[in-house]
Amino acid sequence: MAKHLTGIAASDGIALAKAYRLIEPDLSFETKTVDNVQEELDRLDKALAKSQVEIETIRDVALANLGPKEAQVFEAHLMVLNDPELVEQIQTTIKGKNTNAEAALKEVADMFIGLFESMTDNPYMQERAADIRDVTKRVLANLLGVNIPSPATIREEVIIVAKDLTPSDTAQLNRQYVKGFITDIGGRTSHSAIMARSLEIPAIVGTGTITEDVKQGDMLIIDGLDGNVFVNPSEDVIAEYHKKAEDFAQQKAEWEKLKHEETITKDGKHFELAANIGTPKDLKGVHANGAEAVGLYRTEFLYMDSAEFPTEDEQFEAYKAVLEGMNGKAVVVRTMDIGGDKELPYLELPHEMNPFLGYRAIRISLDRKDMFKTQLRALLRASVYGKLRIMFPMIATLQEFRSAKAILNSVKEELLAENIVVSEDIQVGIMIEIPAAAVLAHQFAKEVDFFSIGTNDLIQYTMAADRMNEQVSYLYQPYNPSILTLIKHVIDSAHAQGKWAGMCGEMAGDQLAVPLLVGLGLDEFSMSASSILKTRSLMKKLDTTDMKRLAEKAVNDCSTVDEVIALVEEVVNNL
Repeated sequence: MAKHLTGIAASDGIALAKAYRLIEPDLSFETKTVDNVQEELDRLDKALAKSQVEIETIRDVALANLGPKEAQVFEAHLMVLNDPELVEQIQTTIKGKNTNAEAALKEVADMFIGLFESMTDNPYMQERAADIRDVTKRVLANLLGVNIPSPATIREEVIIVAKDLTPSDTAQLNRQYVKGFITDIGGRTSHSAIMARSLEIPAIVGTGTITEDVKQGDMLIIDGLDGNVFVNPSEDVIAEYHKKAEDFAQQKAEWEKLKHEETITKDGKHFELAANIGTPKDLKGVHANGAEAVGLYRTEFLYMDSAEFPTEDEQFEAYKAVLEGMNGKAVVVRTMDIGGDKELPYLELPHEMNPFLGYRAIRISLDRKDMFKTQLRALLRASVYGKLRIMFPMIATLQEFRSAKAILNSVKEELLAENIVVSEDIQVGIMIEIPAAAVLAHQFAKEVDFFSIGTNDLIQYTMAADRMNEQVSYLYQPYNPSILTLIKHVIDSAHAQGKWAGMCGEMAGDQLAVPLLVGLGLDEFSMSASSILKTRSLMKKLDTTDMKRLAEKAVNDCSTVDEVIALVEEVVNNL
């Protein structure tokens, strides 16, 4: 039966494909006494064989998409699956207790997991407990005849339906088959939405009930332009959206003509349009969309896509690849921004009531100096291969910046003492995402080389509203006069000291915000690569003098977000 749902349009585009539910299955079962032991042994053998094929497939995809280090995780899973001691004990339990295969599997697996977890002096053996847990879950699913979804194994065109998508889920998405996704929760600034824009696939988030409303294999239309979802649509709706998709393709073709042009306003002023990236693989999209720089390289994905801390050499190779790949254009590299909603299984972070306000980003780096120095050594070694700019995230006080810069300088001295060449032209700046730093920007500007405004967090901290919480999503207001006032102060403070100010939050690519940001004098706009060409097209229509008047009116005369939106829409509609 046809349904129409709405959510937040998180990534442009239109897609029509079958639903693939990326939802954890119910693995509950009853322990039973069985009459036919051989039948249970046969069921176990079949489940083990099917699990073997599935894990080998996932390993091969991980090897192709992520590299040998990530594939090693699944090699470990195969070793567990083929461990004769484990398998024989399950078989012995089935025979000895006349019990069903599910119960025997859980009993033996729990015993091994408990044994390995108790080896507190042997981290390697403790990690094996996690492998056994993952493998057991897969074998149990195959015994129960239910599917454990895995994006890596998708081999047909689908639209992913999920409660939410983790960074590791989105890292496995193959654009050849995954045509878009829809989630129950999230907003335009959630990581799943940001990754969708990087992958240039349409996405709708925050629908609230999509996982309840869609069955596996339902036909879906998603409209990432307006936030509409159609479940099992009629022929008329399909025809309407085929036409809308063609119109959008034509619009993209027009934007494509601007790929090799500079970003120049109607009155001839140049602004820099840069791209946000997560891995060296994202450079393809950066070049395809005509970015003039990389304004944010999120290095935490190096850590999140690894089973252990990436080595100095592994980090060096990743940074070098991006710097070389940009052919002399600037690359702003943000140091590790772990914490909040970005966790590392191998970095034991404390459980916190509010992790977004807790132990994260630069706070971890200044505390775990060994980790921080490894990253800085890799960055400085790579600096000779391009135009590197280093940015510290989550800076709240001048002392934090001074401490981070002192560590950077000491690492540089160590490298020079080892006769390792380091670039002498590295700008060092901070991400402005904490209101305390924004308010004190006039003091920070005397010591930093640049600011990059991280509006995703700046807005949620200023408005005291969790950007991932639908209950308070109405308070995520990029155009609120209070936010615009803070942004203006940061930009003016940078310019007063002859420094530049950029923005790497999603607001930088927001078509309603761009006229205001041009008027406020923002120098660099960094956004998802897929937003660059439409932003360049918009900027060609803007006169900076007119936009300055618009921004001044928004900051000085408007008292609500609705007034600002009405003001900007009136100007934009008359362009």
